[in-house]
Amino acid sequence: MTDLRERLSLRPVLVAPGVCDALTGAIAAAAGFEALYVSGAAIAYTRLGRPDIGLVSMAEVAEHVALIADRVAVPLIVDADTGYGNALNVQRTVRAFERAGAAAIQLEDQTFPKRCGHLDGKGVIAPSEMAGKIRAAVDARERCLIVARTDAAAVEGLEAALDRARLYAEAGADVLFVEAPRTEEDLARVADALGGRLPLVANMVEGGRTPVLPAATLEAIGFSLVIFPGGIVRALAATARDYYASLAAAGTTEPFRSRMLDLAGLNEVIGTPALLAAGKRYE
Repeated sequence: MTDLRERLSLRPVLVAPGVCDALTGAIAAAAGFEALYVSGAAIAYTRLGRPDIGLVSMAEVAEHVALIADRVAVPLIVDADTGYGNALNVQRTVRAFERAGAAAIQLEDQTFPKRCGHLDGKGVIAPSEMAGKIRAAVDARERCLIVARTDAAAVEGLEAALDRARLYAEAGADVLFVEAPRTEEDLARVADALGGRLPLVANMVEGGRTPVLPAATLEAIGFSLVIFPGGIVRALAATARDYYASLAAAGTTEPFRSRMLDLAGLNEVIGTPALLAAGKRYE
């Protein structure tokens, strides 16, 4: 497995697609991605069929991460929302997510219950409280990286968010994440203010507050990690909507067959032949 800390110091920029379960994790890893982002929003969308407004529990995410880690060998960057409580809750979250297989754990400074970083109505806790959470996370971890995310740009303005990011770096964060800059110029301001201090995350959300830019452009600006957290769910939802509409109209899957894997194709993706062959060694 690639060492994530070392990889973040290298070029080209690290692109981590969002995954929502072990199947999408396996497909993304097979496509050649060097790290995967386990999105809390994607888990809420697929596991609960609900929005990203703090409904998913720590235990549910830990269980989900363990299933993905059992299937893939690339590092997992895991969204831990607010840490599910105070500094002591954060420590329990870090220990649980590390045991589950997280290589990096992302914590944000929103009030609880949180909401998607690109929705209105967010609140943020005091900078000192979040710095305490970061220190608690660093004390609890054995090996994983701590990603400190601030959502303050939408609440207090970009300069306040940059000040918070600096404080979180001083508290021991390994990676900094300023959520939802509104323009390419704002992204450049983030990189100019924080670049060289720690690796920086750019979050690409289709239809969100930040313009979706190519990874190469974000690398040139100064970012080390680019995540596309919920894109796979939006792609799956669009495909599923079209599939069910076609089936309802036609009474058969035949009109949709060209957009589907057949049984053999799916078995190849999920590794059925290799797994059955492995099992024969124990007969």
